[in-house]
Amino acid sequence: MRIYLHIGPDGPSSDRIQRVLDAKRGRLRDEGVLYARSPGARNHTRLFMAVSDPDRPDVLRFNRGLMLPEKQQALRDEVARQLAQEVARDAPQALILSAHQLGTSLSTRAELESLRDLLAPISTDVRIVAWLDEPARALVARYGAQVLDGRARALDLELGLLAAPDYWQAALDTRPETAPRAGLFGEVQGANFWLDYTRLQEEWEAVFGADTVQFRSINRDRLWSEEATDELRAAFGISAQIGKAEAEDLPRLPAAAWLTRARLFNDAVLRLLDRQDILLPRPLWRKLLAEIKVPGGAILAGGLSALSMRFEEDIAALCAAHPGMSPEDMEADPMCGDWTETDPTRGFRATQYLMAFRWRIAQGDKEERAARAEELAHLTGDTPAEPDTPPLTDAAAETLPAQAKQNFVRLHGSPYAPHNKLGRVNEEDLAAAFTPAPHRLLPKGSTGNVVVACMKNEGPYILEWIAYHRAVGFDNFLIYTNDCSDGTVEILQRLDALGIVHHRDNDTWSGKSPQQHALDAALDEEVIRQADWIAHIDVDEFVNIRCGNGTLSDVFQRVPDATNIAMTWRLFGHNGVRRFQDRFVIEQFDTCAPKYCPKPHTVWGFKTMFRNIGAYEKISCHRPNKLAEGFEDRVKWVNGSGRDMTEAAIRNGWRSSKRTIGYDLIQLNHYALRSAESFLIKRQRGRALHVDRNIGLNYWIRMDWSVHRDITIKRNIPRVRAEYDRLMRDDSLRAAHHRALEWHRAKAAELHGMPEFEELYRQALALDLTETERVAYALALDMET
Repeated sequence: MRIYLHIGPDGPSSDRIQRVLDAKRGRLRDEGVLYARSPGARNHTRLFMAVSDPDRPDVLRFNRGLMLPEKQQALRDEVARQLAQEVARDAPQALILSAHQLGTSLSTRAELESLRDLLAPISTDVRIVAWLDEPARALVARYGAQVLDGRARALDLELGLLAAPDYWQAALDTRPETAPRAGLFGEVQGANFWLDYTRLQEEWEAVFGADTVQFRSINRDRLWSEEATDELRAAFGISAQIGKAEAEDLPRLPAAAWLTRARLFNDAVLRLLDRQDILLPRPLWRKLLAEIKVPGGAILAGGLSALSMRFEEDIAALCAAHPGMSPEDMEADPMCGDWTETDPTRGFRATQYLMAFRWRIAQGDKEERAARAEELAHLTGDTPAEPDTPPLTDAAAETLPAQAKQNFVRLHGSPYAPHNKLGRVNEEDLAAAFTPAPHRLLPKGSTGNVVVACMKNEGPYILEWIAYHRAVGFDNFLIYTNDCSDGTVEILQRLDALGIVHHRDNDTWSGKSPQQHALDAALDEEVIRQADWIAHIDVDEFVNIRCGNGTLSDVFQRVPDATNIAMTWRLFGHNGVRRFQDRFVIEQFDTCAPKYCPKPHTVWGFKTMFRNIGAYEKISCHRPNKLAEGFEDRVKWVNGSGRDMTEAAIRNGWRSSKRTIGYDLIQLNHYALRSAESFLIKRQRGRALHVDRNIGLNYWIRMDWSVHRDITIKRNIPRVRAEYDRLMRDDSLRAAHHRALEWHRAKAAELHGMPEFEELYRQALALDLTETERVAYALALDMET
């Protein structure tokens, strides 16, 4: 097996390559090529952190609590073990690993040897692949990333080294000693040594062998187009076709004026940290930099022509030596005078902003000390205090694997520890019932607020779900079904005949999943084209409106300029309900995940309700995608509390973050399990979106949140019951509903009689975990899922 090691070093192109590889995982696997998951979801930063210098922790290791050598060693062991498991499972002919930090931050042969030794048990046939940009353009891109990580020196740092006979070593000599408490990390503050591409090749080949390095030039027109897959096939030796890539807009570089502001602010911060015993959390640092952002043009690479000329001969020689490098791609930008730092505008003074942020910095210092007590003790030579970690429950002590138990200890006192102290809504005391809202009379040519959904064997749940969403203000439903056998189709056909839904048969779906096939087809439907607002949700998801009279109009009034509303999931567990029953879902299940729960990633997933203004060209599972040209300044994303999150979500992303989470106005109640028997039936039939994934105990662990209580949705029950009763007066609909009930009861009995499912049922009900135990367990299962 051959390992292809993509080392960057260019950040934007690496991100694009990784997204394409991620989108093509299935096709690659079919051709015997494994794009690994265990070292990182897309960017394999865990691989990088596992081999960086143990005595010089990088900013990634520091941010992720892996600064101490013993923690890095544990990470290294875990990465090696999980990577070997992936390879053993798939038995690929080729393995692709990718992290731009490998090229930009590994600076010693000892680090490269550490990487080689980690990979050696898997394969010694390693090829190094790097996509290169013209040095001045590469520096502009990397400099922006460094500044937003805390760099305090301007570009004259690199420009001042151009006369040095050994640029590589001169650049490394600018790196300060690593001092995490003072905010100093060599790869952030130091000059970019790797711009000497000839030396980059020499260093990697000195460890991995002659002719193991393959350089390719970055062709933006090709790499960000549908033809990106052809570029990847050429680089990674893939002969078979793997389909087209999804074209994307070229990434925008930060404004030059913002980078000047950020650099000056970084300098002021570093001087503060040097003078006083203050710790500034890196996420807060980056947030403060975002708050001083100003618009403007990017740094012009043509102003760095001295750098281009310094390496001009090297570039020509590399183009001649590497077939994947094109002289046209590597041509320098037109000269535009010598670089000078852009004015920060508006009379910017970094110290004034620093003083304005001092209270937040003080709060961050307090939190950082609590979260990093062990690391701080290591840095000062003190004996760390024993962590005040509560004991595991009996169920957790018996069932949690070793990695989950380690995660449990790490979570306590960390920024990822789950809790329910978020937001202003009282979720545990039932307020007065919402009053019925009459169905709207829509103007001609409008289909109003529309739900598009996909279903497979959801018969018993359809009428409640339809009644609920009609009661809160949805006007129309476009519903696709595939491969149903429980009466779902009969129910929807009757609802279609009654004019309540638009039902479409999706049995002949093709492509990645039945769901995406349906969403693509929905774009051509009149009910979608004429909609005011559109939401793609599933039948186990309920739009829970927590303001006004609980209707969509109440939300829209509070965010009148929003075009996209991110409705973050609230995951509801089985609530002790074992048997499948003919009762409202929103009545039976009211225990759920804590509001603050940044890990695992599924907890803060969101679905999007969006205004139909043509801003996006595609509907995907969680959100609209492919922002149309000219709409960059016409869309506004808000979170579930109505706060602006446009910058974070305008182009991609499907989950909330610590910065964007909010539930005060609207949330999406997600009843992924329902009863334990309903879970068995769901396990047996698979999932609509992920047809190649089974739903086993891992899914239960991630979804069975039953610690906190949220009964806010129950204010809707009287008006939902009235609408449900109206639907059930139809004889044909009522009969179809009862047939679906009987099918599910019979299926549950059948599954109880099968040892595999009865054992799953028993295991699931035995897992009574606290919220922190569940997070710890779910994180330990990342490799499997």
